[in-house]
Amino acid sequence: MNLWTEIRTVAQVARLGRVSAAAEVLGMHHSSVIRHIDTLEAELGVKLFQRNARGYTPTEAGEELLRTASAVDEQFVQMLGRIETAREQVSGRLVLTAVPSLDPLILPMIGRYLCENPLVQVTYSSDERTFELSRGEAHIALRAGPRPTAQDSVVTPLFQHTHALYAAPSYIARHGQPRSLDDLAQHRLIGGEDSFSRAPFYQWLFNRVPEEAFSLRTPQSAVAYRAVEQGLGIGFMSPLSVSPDLVELFPRHRPEEWRSSIWVVTHVDLHRSSKVQSMTHFIQNEARDWRAAIAARDAACDQAAGG
Repeated sequence: MNLWTEIRTVAQVARLGRVSAAAEVLGMHHSSVIRHIDTLEAELGVKLFQRNARGYTPTEAGEELLRTASAVDEQFVQMLGRIETAREQVSGRLVLTAVPSLDPLILPMIGRYLCENPLVQVTYSSDERTFELSRGEAHIALRAGPRPTAQDSVVTPLFQHTHALYAAPSYIARHGQPRSLDDLAQHRLIGGEDSFSRAPFYQWLFNRVPEEAFSLRTPQSAVAYRAVEQGLGIGFMSPLSVSPDLVELFPRHRPEEWRSSIWVVTHVDLHRSSKVQSMTHFIQNEARDWRAAIAARDAACDQAAGG
């Protein structure tokens, strides 16, 4: 295979029967074609052509070389076709990660995506940590907070994710319902821990109530949500994914700290791949409904406040 260039040259001469015709097809000089023939004949130790007035007639060895070279050429063409098809086809493993608070939105979205793209196998990681796209930990990440600044990433805004304070009916039955934000200090609260505690809405809460007001703190948003649902205390949840049984405590109160931006992040090297493009476009289309739901809720809160 170190002489593949010479083999392809000789095969072209065998097909056309003339050195000049092969040189024209290959875009080579006449002398280069002859040199390739001489090199290959010397390497193989056989004559590949009978030279005569009509041109170059392949010997038995030349015919064998032509058949083999033609078969290899055909395999290369088929291989390139398969590569091109794979490049355009939406298939294979796709790794998506998002903050856990988005799970109720992301999981149904993945189900709808797979109905349209049955050849894709999605791996979904729900985690607070920042996945390293440059190391291949994920193909697409939905991140919350300030705009990501990694130089090798493509960042697109998705929507504003709103949180609000909720309590379970069981909690209200035991401890009552706070009537104002000042009452929170006398209640049992659920708070974030470690990186989860850096969320702006938790910083807002930490600055307004004493430490002893927190009956439970956790670094996992899923645990915090479950604790609120079980009536362990009052805590922040997303109105887009909250259980209808929970009670929103201050629907008219929407400080800026209770909102966080959600971004779609992809690695620059994979951003244009058909698989990543298909998922990012699908997420953007789904986010239209999410933004509409947020706008409807804000309008309802504004109307209630006006009343």
